[in-house]
Amino acid sequence: MSSHHNSKVELKLDWCSHAAAKWACEHWHYSGSMPTPPVLRIGVWEDKQYVGCVLFSRGANKHIGTAYGLECTEVCELTRVALSAHKSTVSRILKVAFMLLQDRCDGVRLIVSYADPNQGHAGGIYQASNWIYVGATPPSTKYKDSNGRVWHQRQVSKTGYKPQYGEIRKVAKIDECEKIPEVGKHKYLMPLDHAMREQIEPLRKPYPKRASVVEVKTPDNHSGDGGIKSDPDAPKID
Repeated sequence: MSSHHNSKVELKLDWCSHAAAKWACEHWHYSGSMPTPPVLRIGVWEDKQYVGCVLFSRGANKHIGTAYGLECTEVCELTRVALSAHKSTVSRILKVAFMLLQDRCDGVRLIVSYADPNQGHAGGIYQASNWIYVGATPPSTKYKDSNGRVWHQRQVSKTGYKPQYGEIRKVAKIDECEKIPEVGKHKYLMPLDHAMREQIEPLRKPYPKRASVVEVKTPDNHSGDGGIKSDPDAPKID
């Protein structure tokens, strides 16, 4: 648990339940969903009011740390910052979240996160927190089926079946979907020790500019427009 006071607001971060994190993602994050487990869930409170969560996970890429000489236990992905209306800056909230993360997982040396320009995001919160921008991921394709559901390119196949999590599952068939080309996501790195910062600092590139007016309402790839007003139905968690 970590509490921080100033004259305006009492900020508290602590580990939170799956239910609380799920609620925040569904109401205050553009994805409307939790990331793939396992997930580390950190709740955020201001003046004892629950205002959202910060979630870390292994991310979709098993080899996320390979390029930096790191084992999977030494790197994680910041996968959600799902916040309602809040007075503290996101950079301050993340700084406290990193302390809790390091306290729980003392071997973590690097955090990776992405901003999605397809959602109008350039990564404002990362730029404000001095993350190292290393460029964009390759372009990708999403697939929209006849029901309007959008599938990631890893979730479709020619046959309509694909192994997922150790079992064969029914998925969308490529030739029955509309292809949606997408530009790559902006990739940001946050080193957690001096040696790691020295190693990756030479990879730094100029920050991308904001993609569109959308970013004014949603300043990063995590917060949804739930940040416009507080929500009286949010979970009451001490």
